Order: sequence, then structure tokens, then C-alpha cells
Amino acid sequence: MIARMRALEEELPPHDGIAVFNRVYLTVTLSVRRGLVDGLLPRPRSAATLAAVFAGRYLAAVDLAAAGAPGPACWRPLVQARHHPGVHPVQFALAGINAHIGHDLALAVVDTARAHGCEPSALQGAFDRIGDILVELEERVREDLMPGPDPLDVADPLTHLIAGWSMERARDAAWSAARLLWSMRRLPELAEEFTRRLDAGVGLVGRFLLTPLERCPGTRTG
Repeated sequence: MIARMRALEEELPPHDGIAVFNRVYLTVTLSVRRGLVDGLLPRPRSAATLAAVFAGRYLAAVDLAAAGAPGPACWRPLVQARHHPGVHPVQFALAGINAHIGHDLALAVVDTARAHGCEPSALQGAFDRIGDILVELEERVREDLMPGPDPLDVADPLTHLIAGWSMERARDAAWSAARLLWSMRRLPELAEEFTRRLDAGVGLVGRFLLTPLERCPGTRTG
């Protein structure tokens, strides 16, 4: 997974919206790997599976986009807006995080629980640790990619837009969605409908995060 992300970093133009998210996500994945090597993640075998399945969903969406095929609804806003000049790097990064946490993480938890023959509750420690890494990274994304001069100006449209999204809330919602999906595992039609609606809802949030905003002269571009 890391090799594939590094290859994407070399292949994509730096201001491509997917490239912006890919740089962020590569940092996350390297942090998770360090946690596994250092024994900081509980149930390391299950945690490694969760991380790999989770990353695989993002990379599958990238491959579908490269093939010109319609991918999950949660990823379509980023794919469609990836070259828009009015979208800031921080918007690309958070839109990718929104898609990956809001949709992919819940499904990855369920797939990992099935693969290891355990309840999702057995994965909560790994889920929480990975989530902590993501929360730390979200803070860095806001600090590094928010254009100046004053990121605390609440009247600024970009600040207002970005402040409306929260990693903590997205992570909590992902865990609830995973538990609901697990409870529906013997009701495939209901689970499919729930997954489809989850995908569409996360995609709608992504569209709002990618609202084009006029860039001011001298702002950072990432």
C-alpha cells in the first residue's frame, strides 16, 4: 500500500486534488506502520488487516478514477474537482479524509471483523489508535494548508467552511455505522441500502467541502 501511494506521489501533479490527499494519507499510513512495528497498536494482526483493508478502499477508488469508471459516491466530488483552480489544498485534503473516514472506515471495520472471525468491538482499540493518528494529522493539515494571513478569521469563507467539519464527529459516526452494518450482516438487502445511503451522504458533505472559493493573491497553494 505504501509503495502504491509513493508511486502516486511521483505520478500526479502536486496540485492535483488526489495528490494533495495522497500526501496526507501516506503520512498517516507511515505512522500506522510505525505503531505496528513498535507494538503500539492492540491486536497487531487485526490492526494490520484493518489498516490494509482501509487503505485498499482508497486505492481502489483511485484506480477506478484512472480507468474513467464511476467510483463510490463519496469519492466522486474529489475526483471531479481535483483540478479546479478555485479549490484550496486544505479543501482537497479534508474532502479526501471525509470520504475515507465517513464511508471507507466503517466498511473496513466490518470486512476486518469478518476476516478475523471477531466482533467489531474486538477492533475498537486499533480503531481508536488509528483514529488518534488521523485527528493529529487533521490538525496539521489545517495548520499547514490553510492560507494566510489569519486562519482564525471566522468571517473568511474558507475558515467558515472548514470549521464546519470535524474529524472527531466523523470518526464517531464511522464507528456507529460499522456497528450498524455488523448488526445487519444477516439482512443483506438492508445492509446494501444502508451502505448506499451512507456513501451518498458522505459524498454530499464532500461536495460542500469542495465549494470553489476565490483565492487571494499571495495565499499558499500547498
